Amino acid sequence: MAVDYYFQIDDIELHYEVKFERDYDFSENRDHLPEWTQLGHHQCSNCPLTAKNCSHCPAAVDLCDVVSDFQRLPAIQEAKIRVVTPEREYVKQATLEEGVRSLMGLIMATSACPILSHLKPNARYHLPFASQEEFITRSTAMYLLAQYFQYREGKHPDWELQGMIKLNQELQILNQAFWQRVHDACENDSNLKALLSFFNLSSSVSYSLEAQLQQIRPLMADDNQSPALEENLKRGNFF
Repeated sequence: MAVDYYFQIDDIELHYEVKFERDYDFSENRDHLPEWTQLGHHQCSNCPLTAKNCSHCPAAVDLCDVVSDFQRLPAIQEAKIRVVTPEREYVKQATLEEGVRSLMGLIMATSACPILSHLKPNARYHLPFASQEEFITRSTAMYLLAQYFQYREGKHPDWELQGMIKLNQELQILNQAFWQRVHDACENDSNLKALLSFFNLSSSVSYSLEAQLQQIRPLMADDNQSPALEENLKRGNFF
């Protein structure tokens, strides 16, 4: 399975194929890659990898071509962006900031990074150009679906979303360190703004999840149904 991103910038077209299952050889020699991709360069403080068995950051290696292509282009540059998935196609006239943010998010979520690997289920149902509301809805729905399967298997589901909050706190640490990596690589601002906006989306989950869920709540049920729905969720009664 793969998702293709096409950027039409004036008379230039850039194409990126993002395969969901990519082989990554941690022992491969990558001395030809730029310094900012090395594992020890602004390494995430919560990274479980060590330079002994992994010389370069897997997510940085996967993003190297994208950063190289866009580092001299302004974030406000307009482009025709086409995203082709196995099921459908999306086309949008948007700034490079929006398009690169969406592409970066997909590449990072499907990388061999042990922390980002938790996002692979979300990546399989990739939604390009997702808004804040869409991001929160999809992330929460995917997490609750995983908890439902835990419940069906006789395990202890996390209906309070504490695990989701904890994961996104880990992602905040990762994103802050990764922002520094890209900062060292960029001569212009497209990648910086794209990554920063991607960071803002994920950080909002841990800072204000409850507030954002309350904004979405009216879309799920009316006031008469909501208390019953909440009670059923707590009890695990779905049918």
